[in-house]
Amino acid sequence: MHPQDPKLTLIITGGTLDKDYQTSTGALVFSETHLPEILRQANTTLALNTQVLILKDSLEMTDLDRDDIAQACREADTDCIVITHGTDTMAETALALAENPNLSDKTIVLTGAMRPFRLGESDASFNLGAALMAAQLAENGVYIAMNGELFEASRVMKNRQKGVFELTV
Repeated sequence: MHPQDPKLTLIITGGTLDKDYQTSTGALVFSETHLPEILRQANTTLALNTQVLILKDSLEMTDLDRDDIAQACREADTDCIVITHGTDTMAETALALAENPNLSDKTIVLTGAMRPFRLGESDASFNLGAALMAAQLAENGVYIAMNGELFEASRVMKNRQKGVFELTV
């Protein structure tokens, strides 16, 4: 691989990480992705293929959206993929990708944030950094990187009361 060839693919699907506060209504909405700003602030030198697939709240994510995510993973030029995703249905999407036999030769890491990046004091940068590192080091498979931990897709759930991801029993 040439040193400037992309090492990772970053697929953006929305979620809390990319939401903005709309002052006129007080609602959290999508306008554009904040990933370029997060990567700039991190001063990363990683060569990335970045694709904005959709900007959607994960509660509105459908099976067709998950199919589109799987297709984007299959078509990625790299074997290491990070997907930004809303946390409410992240585990469901991760499991759907893990069960897809066409993705068994990829390392796919989903991540997101409990608080929007734009509002400050967000976990977005921390989680994205962990996911980028995990995608380069983990074995082929599908994972979730949240709260400083890396979870296998089949063994993770969101604990809404605590606002963290944890192993399933």
